[in-house]
Amino acid sequence: MPRERHSSRRAPARRPGSAKKKLGAAPLAIITGLSGSGKGSVLRTLEDLGYYCVDNLPISLIPIFVDLYGRSSGEVLRAALAVDIREGDALERFPRLFEKLRRTIPARLVFVEASDEALGRRFSETRRPHPLGSGQPVREVIRRERALLKPIRLLADVVIDTTRFSPHELRRFITERFAEPDRRPLLLSLVSFGYRYGIPPDADLVFDVRFLPNPNFVPALKPLTGKDRRVARYVFSFPQTREFVGRISRLLAYLIPHYVREGKSYLTIAFGCTGGRHRSVAIAQTLRQELNRMGLPLKVSHRDVLRRSES
Repeated sequence: MPRERHSSRRAPARRPGSAKKKLGAAPLAIITGLSGSGKGSVLRTLEDLGYYCVDNLPISLIPIFVDLYGRSSGEVLRAALAVDIREGDALERFPRLFEKLRRTIPARLVFVEASDEALGRRFSETRRPHPLGSGQPVREVIRRERALLKPIRLLADVVIDTTRFSPHELRRFITERFAEPDRRPLLLSLVSFGYRYGIPPDADLVFDVRFLPNPNFVPALKPLTGKDRRVARYVFSFPQTREFVGRISRLLAYLIPHYVREGKSYLTIAFGCTGGRHRSVAIAQTLRQELNRMGLPLKVSHRDVLRRSES
């Protein structure tokens, strides 16, 4: 199997449509490498991409895990395991185990590393002890770990050098190369709310629609909600509403691909009116239809629609 070498020195942030080969689709990925190189960040990113992730699974249990994984009913489509120096002497058995494993199931071995200087700086900044112990200078411990892991590195399908990666850049790098070609690793959530009850704390984007005419002051519409066609018809009878939705649709069409490229997993977009029953609900409902036409996966929730108050 040809090896692929990826390093931050070679333009980690590539644009969509790049000819750079994607790595995804293998049902099993094993993440290993040097302590402090970013293995945890890689594993967390894979988890956000839909992998079932297990950190520090004992080597002796890997065949059992794979056997159960292989006989699963399809509930777990992809899995990622992290194996590193914390295994101690048992790590010597890993190369033979992985070669045998790869004959039974498609698997990729991803080795994450960084320069001695970068690793030393990271341990100094976090003040975390190296897994091999703190009795020696960190630089010497790093070199010893590198030597111990050399046989595993030689087996790697992918070697990722994170020396010049920030955590943000590493996440983007992994997302671009491990995401399924047709998968958008981003869940959109549209939320309507009432300002009198507070802004949703998990909102990434918040739009205030209180500038729109209020159905609450129309007696026939007051007891209804923005889900009702009569309320929606009233709200959208005003040109400013139609212009607002058009502008927001274009803005989101521009922003969403950038969020995907940055590796964001969830994007919550909130629309607020006074009470969260009329205007914000109608806007969120309509934008759901607009975004559905873009082929984006999303969910809609109306936090305050059942509250009885002025909206």
